[in-house]
Amino acid sequence: MNIIGTVVRFVVAALVLMVVDWIVPGFSVGGFWSALLLAIVIAVLGWIVEGLFGKKVTPFGRGIVGFLASAAVIWLAQFIVGNVEVSWLGAILAALVIGIIDLFIPISSPYEAGKKS
Repeated sequence: MNIIGTVVRFVVAALVLMVVDWIVPGFSVGGFWSALLLAIVIAVLGWIVEGLFGKKVTPFGRGIVGFLASAAVIWLAQFIVGNVEVSWLGAILAALVIGIIDLFIPISSPYEAGKKS
């Protein structure tokens, strides 16, 4: 993946997080820059989880374990990024909405994108 593709991917992810903020109760992002940083942190945490536990434990594995791992990553990311507040229910609903949006805007997993480079 080239640098422009990476930047576009994170900008789209930030916009998706802002839409999730608008739709999901218990999920609050302070603005575009917080959403962009949150997108980067979620990608890094997802990459680490996928690297440690394999594809079955990520949202890209599409199982219930991957869904719950995605919610946990979203919930943990709030402690790293400022101006972000996520409840457990908000993280679960956000993972669901992000998963639905991902059906329409598919992307490769961060771990696989890193392996291709």
